[in-house]
Amino acid sequence: MELSCKSEYAILALIEMATHYNSGEPMQIRQIAAQQSIPDRYLEQLLATLRRGGILKSQRGARGGYFLAREPRKISIFDILECLEGLEATAGEDNVKTQTLDGSVIEEIWQEARQAANAVLKKYSLEDLCEKRDARKQLNVMYYI
Repeated sequence: MELSCKSEYAILALIEMATHYNSGEPMQIRQIAAQQSIPDRYLEQLLATLRRGGILKSQRGARGGYFLAREPRKISIFDILECLEGLEATAGEDNVKTQTLDGSVIEEIWQEARQAANAVLKKYSLEDLCEKRDARKQLNVMYYI
């Protein structure tokens, strides 16, 4: 199991939006792209997918852009990945009826691993990621006398 580039870019963009959530102002694609070093056109496609999935809302016009549909603490990493990658939808696709005892044992273990991974992804929200980032920033601050 590996985090796709698409998912990583989307999470980075959403962290940026979560950071600015309290301002109530929508963020423009070029602003997010510049802050997180994400190609504009690719980000535009990702944000459209997240909007269709209910993670984001958009506002048209000169002062338009995208903003989170819910509070950062109410958007789990699982929600994001499920929207982009379809985690729940693909969970049963691997359930090809195995003809052997060995195959069924392997399938059971794979299902258990997937459930454990999903539990971890459901545990963390965008707010948690922002807090972890901020804590690491504090650790990296050096004081010189």
